[in-house]
Amino acid sequence: MGGALLSETLTEILIPVAAVVGIGFALIQWVLVSRVKVAPDHSHAPNNNNKNGYSEYLIEEEEGLNDHNVVNKCAEIQNAISEGANSFLFTEYQYMGIFMVGFAALIFLFLGSVEKFSTKSQPCTYNKERLCKPALANAIFSTIAFLLGSLTSILSGYLGMKIATYANARTTLEARKGVGKAFITAFRSGAVMGFLLAANGLLVLFVAIILFKLYYGDDWEGLFEAITGYGLGGSSMALFGRVGGGIYTKAADVGADLVGKVERNIPEDDPRNPAVIADNVGDNVGDIAGMGSDLFGSYAESSCAALVVASISSFGNTHDLTAMCYPLLISSMGIIACLITTLFATDIFEIKAVKEIEPALKKQLIISTVVMTIGIAVVSLVALPSSFTIFNFGVQKVVKNWELFFCVAIGLWSGLVIGFVTEYYTSNAYSPVQDVADSCRTGAATNVIFGLALGYKSVIIPIFAIAVSIFVSFSLAAMYGIAVAALGMLSTIATGLAIDAYGPISDNAGGIAEMAGMSHRIRERTDALDAAGNTTAAIGKGFAIGSAALVSLALFGAFVSRAAIQTVDVLTPKVFIGLIVGAMLPYWFSAMTMKSVGSAALKMVEEVRRQFNTIPGLMEGHAKPDYGTCVKISTDASLKEMIPPGCLVMLTPLIVGTLFGVETLSGVLAGALVSGVQVAISASNTGGAWDNAKKYIEAGASEHARTLGPKGSDPHKAAVIGDTIGDPLKDTSGPSLNILIKLMAVESLVFAPFFATHGGLLFKI
Repeated sequence: MGGALLSETLTEILIPVAAVVGIGFALIQWVLVSRVKVAPDHSHAPNNNNKNGYSEYLIEEEEGLNDHNVVNKCAEIQNAISEGANSFLFTEYQYMGIFMVGFAALIFLFLGSVEKFSTKSQPCTYNKERLCKPALANAIFSTIAFLLGSLTSILSGYLGMKIATYANARTTLEARKGVGKAFITAFRSGAVMGFLLAANGLLVLFVAIILFKLYYGDDWEGLFEAITGYGLGGSSMALFGRVGGGIYTKAADVGADLVGKVERNIPEDDPRNPAVIADNVGDNVGDIAGMGSDLFGSYAESSCAALVVASISSFGNTHDLTAMCYPLLISSMGIIACLITTLFATDIFEIKAVKEIEPALKKQLIISTVVMTIGIAVVSLVALPSSFTIFNFGVQKVVKNWELFFCVAIGLWSGLVIGFVTEYYTSNAYSPVQDVADSCRTGAATNVIFGLALGYKSVIIPIFAIAVSIFVSFSLAAMYGIAVAALGMLSTIATGLAIDAYGPISDNAGGIAEMAGMSHRIRERTDALDAAGNTTAAIGKGFAIGSAALVSLALFGAFVSRAAIQTVDVLTPKVFIGLIVGAMLPYWFSAMTMKSVGSAALKMVEEVRRQFNTIPGLMEGHAKPDYGTCVKISTDASLKEMIPPGCLVMLTPLIVGTLFGVETLSGVLAGALVSGVQVAISASNTGGAWDNAKKYIEAGASEHARTLGPKGSDPHKAAVIGDTIGDPLKDTSGPSLNILIKLMAVESLVFAPFFATHGGLLFKI
């Protein structure tokens, strides 16, 4: 079969070096962002450097405003947002810490009890002639991997939030010098988060594998089964981060919009609105910290799924470390490809006008995909033998290295297709969103009908893209092909996250400009940055949902193999009841999260109304609102409300596997995957379309938009109502559903030894 061209020693050097390069690049971007000072600068010598289409003269200087007051106000608002985000995350992480310790104990008890906590070696699962490490070792190392994944996920979210709150006011201040300067500051800050997350995830996983190998030696089957705990840890923290953060941000957003915009007719982010600080804090804890943990979870699980299947294929049987580390080498190449891509946005192409912002972000997706395709070809050539075998439900399938290249590449390119389809349905540059905006002429009801129809329709092409990816990759390389296709979709995660994080940073920048009383021209620039960010956030969610579908299918395949299920027969009652219940779970989960946002928003609306009615001079701008109470309402509601949806997801596989057995659980996983993907895509795109329909009317950039506006008109009020309904759909329920389908699959895989041995108690009676 021939060996790989890349030696084991070189593999062990290249992976950590790529991770360190990623961390180094992130730190350089952070240093460049930190050069923008959030303090009054007394040395305003005019400088006619015409970079990015604007001179260095500040608009405030042209208009004769007091620059020092503006900068001081920006610094104050930034501190308030940062403190609010910090205090929420620390409280949330205390809850997560308790869960982490409890669930780690559960993993140890369940997996240790498989062989009654025996310390004797046992026959391997897939090769009974060989002896593998005891079940107790699997319990201990799975628990350690779970804790490692959990901590890395929390770190990913926290670092993202710190960078975003550090960069928001700096983006506002740079907007005074031109839209190009503001864009580069927001984008560099997003890149810091993207590269830190991709590099940390890769480095921690690689170090864990090397350290675990010291104990496991030649037992690679046991080693990589234990490593799946890393993916479980990453996703379980992401679930609470996404749900908790999503409830926080949308409770504040809905409360601020309904009272501020619809009832009081004041602008978005007006400092008179009591919920405005909570709204801006929410952007950071939901859209940044929650999203960071979510994409880290996807990355960890797709790597783990590929490694588990590879460990029982020829790579694992012949102990070929280079071929075994193929998924990690793909991720390493991804960091380098994204590094090259980022330079195009920050140093090569200059933004000179507002209309260039969205194309610049789209170019990032295209360039990263093209560069990464070349990178995949190189890695496939040097890291894989020319021919090898892949485990395929009990038989070994012969695969060529070029076939694996196609598996990864089709995942990568279908991710791009999903991204662009999502953009078409959620950007106000295209007819679907313009049609939704037009429907606001006749009120909120028609707006809601058009928005729902758009969301359902937007599911069609992404599902076909996912279906083609699954068929091609499975035909070429069985379940391993699907796992690496998911990894292909996530291989440009650093660029994807940079684009994704850019959105909330720009949104915050606009909020700070409004609250600091800056000129309307600056607000126009930050609004343009934010509108592009809205679309790119929808693209990011499309990627996350598409990759979640592939990851959970790969994990499902690994679970079926590990639980020794011969076939998943839908016609058997055991499987069918699981299938129908699994398909219901995304609806139950969405109902919980939507209701949580609704009840938290209700409290927020009442509090905002109370302050407007009881604080004298608030509407006139003579008195300051009580921001703290609104921050507390969002914090308390999200922490209390994130627990039931979290328990639903975490307990379902445990209850079904223990009481009904592995066949029923396989049905539940298949049902949740099939229905969850559809609901997630339609919810995210419906919400994104309503949001951008509102922004289309507000911007008034075209003749059609001007006939619907201005702000405060009846069509605009109808658009605000649609946007408010869409908020929990696109930022709470939709994005959390992709975690539901991945998390249930990886949890089932980790607990598979227990379910296979002791599961199905009800059917044994």
